[in-house]
Amino acid sequence: MATRHAYPPHLGTTGMERRTAVRRVGLVVLAANATLVLAKGGAWAATGSLAVGSEAVNSLADTVYSAVVVAGLYLTTRPPDFEHPHGHERIEPFVSLFVAVGVLGAGIGVLWGATTAVLSGSYGATTASPVAIVVLAGSAVAKYVLYRYVRAVGERHRSPALVATALDNRNDILTAGAALAGVVGAALGVPVLDPLAAALVSLGVLYTGYEIVADNVGYLVGRAPPDDLREEILERALSHPDVRGAHDVVAHYVGPEVDVSLHIEVEGDLTLARAHDIETEVVEAIRAMAEVDDVFVHVDPRELGEWKADPNAERLVDLLDDDAEGAGSDADGDPALDDTGGEPTGVETTGDRS
Repeated sequence: MATRHAYPPHLGTTGMERRTAVRRVGLVVLAANATLVLAKGGAWAATGSLAVGSEAVNSLADTVYSAVVVAGLYLTTRPPDFEHPHGHERIEPFVSLFVAVGVLGAGIGVLWGATTAVLSGSYGATTASPVAIVVLAGSAVAKYVLYRYVRAVGERHRSPALVATALDNRNDILTAGAALAGVVGAALGVPVLDPLAAALVSLGVLYTGYEIVADNVGYLVGRAPPDDLREEILERALSHPDVRGAHDVVAHYVGPEVDVSLHIEVEGDLTLARAHDIETEVVEAIRAMAEVDDVFVHVDPRELGEWKADPNAERLVDLLDDDAEGAGSDADGDPALDDTGGEPTGVETTGDRS
C-alpha cells in the first residue's frame, strides 16, 4: 500500500507572500548594484585606480546577473500549473548557477587585469582621491546592509538564488575593503598595492563563485539533506504509536526541497482503513516539515518479516539516541526504544504502544 502526497511549499508563508518578497528583493538588489556601478565608475574615472576599477567591473557584473536573477525569480515564483504541479521552484538552482558563472567570469577578468598590470609595471598613474575613499567605504556599508537583508529573506523563504546573491554581497564587503586599501596604499607612495589589492578582490570573487556552485550542485544531483533533518524525518515516523519499525528511509533534494520515501512496519491484523489512516498520519507528520515537498510511505505488515536491516536508518537512530542521552531524556521519550525501557532495538520497535 503506498500513497504519494504533495503540499504547498514553505509552510509559515503563503505563496503570495513568498512571491512578493522574493521578487521585491531581486529588484532592490538590481537597483543597488546599478547605483554602485555609476558611483564606482565615476570614482574610477577620477582616480585611475585599478582597485576601484575592479570594483566597478564587479558591480557591473553584479548588475547584469541581477537582471537575470530578477527574471529567474519571476519564473520560479509562478504558482503551480497543470504541467508543473509542484510549482517552479526547482528552477532556482539553475538561476544560482548562472549567478556563479557571472561571479567567476568577473573574478577571472579582474585577476587578469591585476596580473598584467604588475608584470608590465603600469600601475603608477593612480590618483588618491577622497572621492574614491568615500565611494568604496559607502559601497562596503551598502553591501553589508544588502547582505543581511537578502540573506534573511532568502533563508526565510528557502530561496537558493537569494542566498547565492547574499553570498556575493557578503564577498563584496571584503573586496571593497581591499580596493580601499589599494587606494590608501597608492596615496602612501606604494602604488604596487593597487594591483595587489585588485588581485585580492579577484580571489574573493572567485571564492564566492565556488561557494555558490558547491551549494547548488547538490540540489540538482539529488544530494541527501543534513543528518539533523533526516533524523527528524525518522523520528516523526517512529513516534507514531502504531508504527513498529521503519526501513528504506530515503531523503534527497529535488531542487531546493526534499523528497522523502520510507517503509513503515505495522501490526498485520489492522484493518485496511486503519492502516491507511496510519500511513496518512505519518505522511502528514513528515510533510509538516518546512523543507519537505513530497512524501512516499509504504506500509508493511510486521508479521510477514519484511523488516530488514537498514544501516542508514540505524545510524540515524543512533544519532537520535545520542541526542536523547545528551538532553537527559529517558527511554519512554525516545521513539527508537522498546516501550519496556530496554536497550535500543534499531529501527524496529516491539510491544503495544497504542
